[in-house]
Amino acid sequence: MSRLSLLSAPFMLGFDNFEQRIDRMAKSADGYPPYNIEKIGVDTDSKDGRELYQITIAVAGFSKNELEITSEDNQILVCGCHDQLSEGEFLHRGIATRQFKRSFLLADGMNVLGASLRDGMLMIEVERPKPTKISRKIDIVTN
Repeated sequence: MSRLSLLSAPFMLGFDNFEQRIDRMAKSADGYPPYNIEKIGVDTDSKDGRELYQITIAVAGFSKNELEITSEDNQILVCGCHDQLSEGEFLHRGIATRQFKRSFLLADGMNVLGASLRDGMLMIEVERPKPTKISRKIDIVTN
């Protein structure tokens, strides 16, 4: 049985890849590590008025070398893997040391500006340029 999709309407052309991305994101969603997404403002220095966002991920216990961020196909993928785990005897282990993969889907045109790690928080800066409206007249050819 095939499932009904909102993006499969006949007047919505070319959205099949977008739907596949949403499905992939939904399957990989768990609660670790926690994160925030914040709109930090509009860049008034640029003439196009782009919007600036910050993704903040709690990565306490991970060093810069144990984290990897890739941006590919309108998606940010953040991976964390500890190089070495302590083999000591724990009376209580409440700090998570497991590896993780967290992905974020970006709209077309969004750009990753950079990332920084400070006080156990990984911050990824993303911009969305103001969209330009494109309008053109299409000539009709008769045969």
